[in-house]
Amino acid sequence: MTGASRGIGQAVALRLAADGATVAVHYGTDRAGATATLAEIEAAGGGGFVVGAELGVDGDIDALFDGLAVGLAGRPLDILVNNAAAEPAGPIEATTPEQFDRLFAVNVRAPYFIIQRALPLLPAGGRIITLSSVAARMANATQTSFAMTKGAIETMSRTLANELGVRGITVNAVAPGATRTATNGAYFEAPGIENFLAGMTALDRLGEAVDIADVVGFLASPDARWITGQVLDASGGLFLGPRI
Repeated sequence: MTGASRGIGQAVALRLAADGATVAVHYGTDRAGATATLAEIEAAGGGGFVVGAELGVDGDIDALFDGLAVGLAGRPLDILVNNAAAEPAGPIEATTPEQFDRLFAVNVRAPYFIIQRALPLLPAGGRIITLSSVAARMANATQTSFAMTKGAIETMSRTLANELGVRGITVNAVAPGATRTATNGAYFEAPGIENFLAGMTALDRLGEAVDIADVVGFLASPDARWITGQVLDASGGLFLGPRI
Protein backbone atom coordinates (compact mmCIF):
# COMPACT_ATOMS: atom_id res chain seq x y z
CA MET A 1 0.00 0.00 0.00
CA THR A 2 2.04 2.95 -1.22
CA GLY A 3 1.50 6.37 0.31
CA ALA A 4 -0.23 5.03 3.42
CA SER A 5 0.95 7.56 5.98
CA ARG A 6 -2.02 9.91 5.58
CA GLY A 7 -5.16 10.80 3.64
CA ILE A 8 -6.72 8.34 1.24
CA GLY A 9 -3.78 5.95 1.52
CA GLN A 10 -4.14 5.76 5.29
CA ALA A 11 -7.88 5.13 4.99
CA VAL A 12 -7.29 2.35 2.45
CA ALA A 13 -4.67 0.73 4.68
CA LEU A 14 -7.12 0.73 7.60
CA ARG A 15 -9.89 -0.72 5.44
CA LEU A 16 -7.72 -3.53 4.04
CA ALA A 17 -6.47 -4.37 7.53
CA ALA A 18 -10.06 -4.49 8.80
CA ASP A 19 -10.79 -6.94 5.99
CA GLY A 20 -8.02 -9.22 7.24
CA ALA A 21 -5.00 -8.17 5.16
CA THR A 22 -1.54 -7.81 6.64
CA VAL A 23 -0.71 -4.35 5.34
CA ALA A 24 2.66 -3.05 4.22
CA VAL A 25 2.30 0.59 5.27
CA HIS A 26 4.55 2.52 2.88
CA TYR A 27 5.79 6.06 3.35
CA GLY A 28 8.09 8.30 1.37
CA THR A 29 9.19 10.86 3.96
CA ASP A 30 6.51 10.80 6.69
CA ARG A 31 7.65 7.93 8.88
CA ALA A 32 5.69 9.26 11.86
CA GLY A 33 2.48 9.17 9.83
CA ALA A 34 3.12 5.61 8.69
CA THR A 35 3.89 4.54 12.25
CA ALA A 36 0.62 6.13 13.40
CA THR A 37 -1.26 4.28 10.66
CA LEU A 38 0.26 0.98 11.76
CA ALA A 39 -0.54 1.72 15.40
CA GLU A 40 -4.18 2.32 14.47
CA ILE A 41 -4.26 -0.94 12.52
CA GLU A 42 -2.82 -2.87 15.45
CA ALA A 43 -5.14 -1.18 17.96
CA ALA A 44 -8.07 -2.50 15.93
CA GLY A 45 -6.66 -6.03 16.00
CA GLY A 46 -5.01 -6.01 12.58
CA GLY A 47 -1.45 -6.55 11.47
CA GLY A 48 1.13 -4.95 9.25
CA PHE A 49 4.57 -3.43 8.99
CA VAL A 50 6.13 -0.15 7.88
CA VAL A 51 8.19 0.22 4.70
CA GLY A 52 10.03 3.43 3.84
CA ALA A 53 11.15 4.40 0.33
CA GLU A 54 10.96 7.78 -1.35
CA LEU A 55 9.52 7.29 -4.83
CA GLY A 56 10.62 9.13 -7.95
CA VAL A 57 14.34 8.99 -7.10
CA ASP A 58 17.15 6.66 -8.13
CA GLY A 59 16.96 3.30 -6.38
CA ASP A 60 13.37 3.81 -5.21
CA ILE A 61 12.00 0.47 -6.37
CA ASP A 62 14.95 -1.48 -4.95
CA ALA A 63 14.56 0.24 -1.58
CA LEU A 64 10.82 -0.43 -1.53
CA PHE A 65 11.12 -4.12 -2.31
CA ASP A 66 14.07 -4.66 0.02
CA GLY A 67 11.86 -3.45 2.87
CA LEU A 68 8.87 -5.36 1.58
CA ALA A 69 10.84 -8.62 1.47
CA VAL A 70 11.67 -8.31 5.15
CA GLY A 71 8.06 -7.69 6.12
CA LEU A 72 6.57 -10.37 3.87
CA ALA A 73 9.07 -12.99 5.06
CA GLY A 74 8.37 -15.24 2.09
CA ARG A 75 4.61 -14.70 1.95
CA PRO A 76 2.90 -13.78 -1.34
CA LEU A 77 1.71 -10.28 -2.16
CA ASP A 78 -2.02 -10.71 -2.73
CA ILE A 79 -3.03 -7.06 -3.16
CA LEU A 80 -1.00 -4.17 -4.55
CA VAL A 81 -2.39 -0.65 -4.18
CA ASN A 82 -0.52 2.21 -5.84
CA ASN A 83 -1.63 5.40 -4.11
CA ALA A 84 1.48 7.56 -3.63
CA ALA A 85 1.42 10.59 -5.91
CA ALA A 86 3.02 13.98 -6.40
CA GLU A 87 0.83 17.07 -6.32
CA PRO A 88 -0.23 19.10 -9.39
CA ALA A 89 2.47 21.39 -10.77
CA GLY A 90 0.15 24.29 -11.68
CA PRO A 91 -0.63 26.11 -14.93
CA ILE A 92 1.51 25.40 -18.00
CA GLU A 93 3.22 28.80 -17.86
CA ALA A 94 4.50 28.09 -14.36
CA THR A 95 5.45 24.42 -14.76
CA THR A 96 9.18 23.76 -14.88
CA PRO A 97 10.77 20.72 -16.56
CA GLU A 98 11.87 19.56 -13.12
CA GLN A 99 8.31 19.66 -11.77
CA PHE A 100 7.00 17.91 -14.87
CA ASP A 101 9.62 15.16 -14.63
CA ARG A 102 8.94 14.63 -10.93
CA LEU A 103 5.20 14.29 -11.53
CA PHE A 104 5.80 11.56 -14.08
CA ALA A 105 8.51 9.89 -12.01
CA VAL A 106 6.25 9.56 -8.96
CA ASN A 107 2.82 9.21 -10.57
CA VAL A 108 3.64 7.04 -13.60
CA ARG A 109 7.12 5.53 -13.60
CA ALA A 110 7.01 4.40 -9.97
CA PRO A 111 3.66 2.53 -10.20
CA TYR A 112 4.71 0.92 -13.48
CA PHE A 113 7.96 -0.47 -12.13
CA ILE A 114 6.43 -1.34 -8.76
CA ILE A 115 3.98 -3.55 -10.65
CA GLN A 116 6.83 -5.03 -12.68
CA ARG A 117 8.76 -5.98 -9.53
CA ALA A 118 5.61 -7.24 -7.80
CA LEU A 119 4.63 -9.69 -10.52
CA PRO A 120 6.74 -12.61 -9.21
CA LEU A 121 5.07 -12.14 -5.81
CA LEU A 122 1.47 -11.92 -7.04
CA PRO A 123 -0.46 -15.21 -7.10
CA ALA A 124 -3.39 -16.13 -9.31
CA GLY A 125 -6.32 -14.08 -8.08
CA GLY A 126 -4.04 -11.20 -7.12
CA ARG A 127 -5.25 -7.62 -7.25
CA ILE A 128 -3.57 -4.51 -8.64
CA ILE A 129 -5.37 -1.24 -7.88
CA THR A 130 -3.99 2.18 -8.74
CA LEU A 131 -5.42 5.53 -7.70
CA SER A 132 -6.24 7.83 -10.60
CA SER A 133 -8.31 11.04 -10.44
CA VAL A 134 -11.30 12.64 -12.10
CA ALA A 135 -8.69 15.07 -13.42
CA ALA A 136 -8.07 12.50 -16.16
CA ARG A 137 -11.56 13.09 -17.60
CA MET A 138 -11.95 16.78 -16.75
CA ALA A 139 -10.36 19.80 -18.40
CA ASN A 140 -9.13 21.55 -15.26
CA ALA A 141 -7.14 24.47 -16.60
CA THR A 142 -4.45 24.38 -13.92
CA GLN A 143 -3.82 20.63 -13.78
CA THR A 144 -2.61 19.72 -17.27
CA SER A 145 0.54 17.83 -16.31
CA PHE A 146 -1.13 16.14 -13.32
CA ALA A 147 -4.07 15.08 -15.50
CA MET A 148 -1.64 13.66 -18.05
CA THR A 149 -0.12 11.40 -15.39
CA LYS A 150 -3.52 10.11 -14.33
CA GLY A 151 -4.52 9.50 -17.95
CA ALA A 152 -1.38 7.40 -18.26
CA ILE A 153 -2.34 5.44 -15.14
CA GLU A 154 -5.76 4.63 -16.58
CA THR A 155 -4.27 3.48 -19.89
CA MET A 156 -1.72 1.38 -18.02
CA SER A 157 -4.43 -0.26 -15.92
CA ARG A 158 -6.58 -1.21 -18.90
CA THR A 159 -3.64 -2.56 -20.89
CA LEU A 160 -2.15 -4.54 -18.01
CA ALA A 161 -5.57 -6.02 -17.26
CA ASN A 162 -5.49 -7.57 -20.72
CA GLU A 163 -1.88 -8.66 -20.34
CA LEU A 164 -2.17 -10.17 -16.86
CA GLY A 165 -5.67 -11.64 -17.11
CA VAL A 166 -4.28 -15.03 -18.18
CA ARG A 167 -2.65 -15.20 -14.75
CA GLY A 168 -5.95 -14.51 -12.99
CA ILE A 169 -4.74 -11.09 -11.82
CA THR A 170 -7.22 -8.21 -11.98
CA VAL A 171 -6.03 -4.67 -12.67
CA ASN A 172 -8.23 -1.66 -12.03
CA ALA A 173 -8.02 2.04 -11.23
CA VAL A 174 -10.08 4.21 -8.88
CA ALA A 175 -10.68 7.87 -9.71
CA PRO A 176 -11.60 10.03 -6.69
CA GLY A 177 -13.19 13.44 -7.09
CA ALA A 178 -13.22 16.29 -4.58
CA THR A 179 -12.20 14.41 -1.45
CA ARG A 180 -11.50 16.00 1.93
CA THR A 181 -8.47 14.67 3.81
CA ALA A 182 -6.30 15.90 6.65
CA THR A 183 -3.74 17.15 4.14
CA ASN A 184 -6.04 19.26 1.95
CA GLY A 185 -8.55 20.49 4.52
CA ALA A 186 -7.29 24.07 4.30
CA TYR A 187 -8.11 24.19 0.58
CA PHE A 188 -11.74 23.29 1.20
CA GLU A 189 -11.96 25.91 3.96
CA ALA A 190 -11.34 28.71 1.44
CA PRO A 191 -14.48 30.83 0.98
CA GLY A 192 -16.99 29.22 -1.33
CA ILE A 193 -14.89 26.21 -2.38
CA GLU A 194 -16.75 23.50 -0.44
CA ASN A 195 -20.17 24.78 -1.48
CA PHE A 196 -19.09 25.10 -5.11
CA LEU A 197 -17.69 21.57 -5.36
CA ALA A 198 -20.55 20.03 -3.39
CA GLY A 199 -22.96 21.83 -5.70
CA MET A 200 -21.23 20.28 -8.71
CA THR A 201 -21.44 16.80 -7.17
CA ALA A 202 -24.56 14.71 -7.74
CA LEU A 203 -24.54 13.44 -4.14
CA ASP A 204 -24.25 17.05 -2.90
CA ARG A 205 -21.22 16.76 -0.62
CA LEU A 206 -17.47 16.39 -0.66
CA GLY A 207 -16.01 12.92 -0.57
CA GLU A 208 -14.22 11.60 2.49
CA ALA A 209 -11.16 9.36 2.47
CA VAL A 210 -13.24 6.45 3.76
CA ASP A 211 -15.51 6.72 0.71
CA ILE A 212 -12.54 5.97 -1.52
CA ALA A 213 -11.19 3.31 0.82
CA ASP A 214 -14.45 1.39 0.62
CA VAL A 215 -14.28 1.32 -3.19
CA VAL A 216 -10.69 0.05 -3.07
CA GLY A 217 -11.69 -2.50 -0.43
CA PHE A 218 -14.41 -3.82 -2.73
CA LEU A 219 -12.01 -4.15 -5.68
CA ALA A 220 -9.57 -6.01 -3.44
CA SER A 221 -12.26 -8.42 -2.25
CA PRO A 222 -13.33 -11.77 -3.74
CA ASP A 223 -16.61 -10.12 -4.79
CA ALA A 224 -14.69 -8.13 -7.44
CA ARG A 225 -13.10 -11.19 -9.05
CA TRP A 226 -14.90 -10.55 -12.40
CA ILE A 227 -13.99 -6.86 -12.65
CA THR A 228 -10.80 -5.93 -14.49
CA GLY A 229 -9.56 -3.23 -16.83
CA GLN A 230 -11.94 -0.68 -15.33
CA VAL A 231 -11.64 2.85 -14.00
CA LEU A 232 -14.16 3.22 -11.17
CA ASP A 233 -15.26 6.82 -10.78
CA ALA A 234 -15.47 7.38 -7.03
CA SER A 235 -16.42 11.04 -7.14
CA GLY A 236 -20.03 11.03 -5.98
CA GLY A 237 -20.98 12.15 -9.47
CA LEU A 238 -18.69 15.18 -9.77
CA PHE A 239 -19.41 17.26 -12.89
CA LEU A 240 -22.02 14.87 -14.28
CA GLY A 241 -23.88 17.89 -15.57
CA PRO A 242 -26.06 20.79 -14.44
CA ARG A 243 -28.84 20.31 -11.90
CA ILE A 244 -31.68 22.53 -13.07
